[in-house]
Amino acid sequence: MAHLAFLTSKTSTYNIDWSGLKRRHGSHHQVSRFTENKHSCTREVEELQRKTRCSLVYGEQKVGQRMTSSVVKASSIRMAAPTEKPLSVNPLEQFVLLAKSAKGAAAVELVKQALEAPGVYVFGELLAMPHIQELAEGPHAAYFNLLNLFAFGTVKDYEENKATLPELTNASLTKLRHLTLVALATKSKVIPYSTLLTELNMKNLRELEDLIIEVIYADIVRGKLDQKNQQLEVDYAIGRDIREEQVTEMVNVLQEWCDSCDIVLKGIDSQIMRANQKKEYNIKLVQQMETEIANIKKTLKTTQQTEADDNMAADSGVQPEKPAKKAASKTKGLRGSAKFWK
Repeated sequence: MAHLAFLTSKTSTYNIDWSGLKRRHGSHHQVSRFTENKHSCTREVEELQRKTRCSLVYGEQKVGQRMTSSVVKASSIRMAAPTEKPLSVNPLEQFVLLAKSAKGAAAVELVKQALEAPGVYVFGELLAMPHIQELAEGPHAAYFNLLNLFAFGTVKDYEENKATLPELTNASLTKLRHLTLVALATKSKVIPYSTLLTELNMKNLRELEDLIIEVIYADIVRGKLDQKNQQLEVDYAIGRDIREEQVTEMVNVLQEWCDSCDIVLKGIDSQIMRANQKKEYNIKLVQQMETEIANIKKTLKTTQQTEADDNMAADSGVQPEKPAKKAASKTKGLRGSAKFWK
């Protein structure tokens, strides 16, 4: 575009006033020379403009080709994207896969990484791996016990067995406090700050509230802080790993719940039966009342019709027909008269 502007300005410089030039110079030879120069310059300018337009068109074609190729590449990338495998939503899965081949010190290192990994709050699958189970009988039994404590225990359990367990890093200690808070949240919906400070082995209230906020942001506990009453109100908490001996207890709880549901269902069935009986009685009662109402309406209609007929007859001067009296017997009259004249 800059070339076109330049050529346009250059062409305008050759728009000479030839009539004025002829008047000033008066020489036909000079004017003809200027005319030849004008035509030659005009041809040069037109040739430059034609070349510039060609180059611009060619450049636009090139740009269009590059844009088209870019669009094709982008569309091919978008089409190829769905073929990628989705990421695993279970953060423990990678450790479980690595545990299939890790032994000894490698398994210990894997346990350390799992205890510090963010988002990993269940360890049952990792504990069940054969190579991890082998740590319980060897020189690395302390790490197996530590993993077992993270799966089922609390901070207080660690403090009681601290002499036989490896030392915790800051990250692993924070995670154990998170798990302890989850365990408390599953047992009570309202937890006082005093209980949390004791169970989590913390002395600073500000650090406790920061820890609670971390747990809520990790979405392993949902609730709200009641700073006025110094307590945590729990709405939801994730489930932790369970021991084998706890399975029987869970089955008993579920069985009690099923029995309660059966009792409730029987009560609902009896109420439904009574409601249906009441409904049938009401339907029959309504039908009986409708029948009586229909009979009453029919009787009233007949009575009104009779009264209307009587009124019409009275208005027209026609006496209503009366039943005829029984005529006296002539024979009896004659007998009486005969006796009188004797």
